[in-house]
Amino acid sequence: MKIIWYGQSCFQIIAQTEKNEKISIVIDPFDSEVGLKLPKLEADILLITHDHHDHNNAKAVSGNPFAITGPGEYETKGVFIQGIPAFHDDVLGKERGEVTMYAIVVEDISICHLSDLGQKELTAEQVDMINGVDVLMIPVGGIYTIATKEALKIMSQLEPKITIPMHYSLAGTKIKLASLGEFQKTLGLGSIAPLDSLTIKKKDFSEEEAKIIVLKP
Repeated sequence: MKIIWYGQSCFQIIAQTEKNEKISIVIDPFDSEVGLKLPKLEADILLITHDHHDHNNAKAVSGNPFAITGPGEYETKGVFIQGIPAFHDDVLGKERGEVTMYAIVVEDISICHLSDLGQKELTAEQVDMINGVDVLMIPVGGIYTIATKEALKIMSQLEPKITIPMHYSLAGTKIKLASLGEFQKTLGLGSIAPLDSLTIKKKDFSEEEAKIIVLKP
């Protein structure tokens, strides 16, 4: 499995199905107003977490993908996806509405994308629906989502083997967000060398050590 981050909350997951066919999953493509450039993307599955311009640019993705835009249970091309309702703020959606978190299982690896989560912590029901995480994609930029303090709380709730921070300020970003530095400093990690992409198999996960992976956009 290969995981690529394009900035904001946009990821591409390239995996192999049980029939040994390559499959592309794209999550939350953004539009040009973000200030970042999205490359040409092709997908078999497209996940949109909510209807904001920095997450819902479906027209930027070719390939006539199977599109999922909300809660529910889905199975397509050997990929299992659970869309889980959540709030974009910590006042039950009264300020910014709702979002959909996605729990994805492919190559026997469980991935969870938390969207623009604004809750200070997950509910017990949400944790149960996520049902274990190998790779967690979590916002840390604050302002419109959770920040470092809440992210650490949610990481402790889910105990992922790998955490990939997302939705933070980057060079060129027009949306005001906090930088990655506070997250790294709070964890006592110092500067983490970013990777162009993450390639991983189920056997590579460690039960003893949780990792923070930073990806280049």
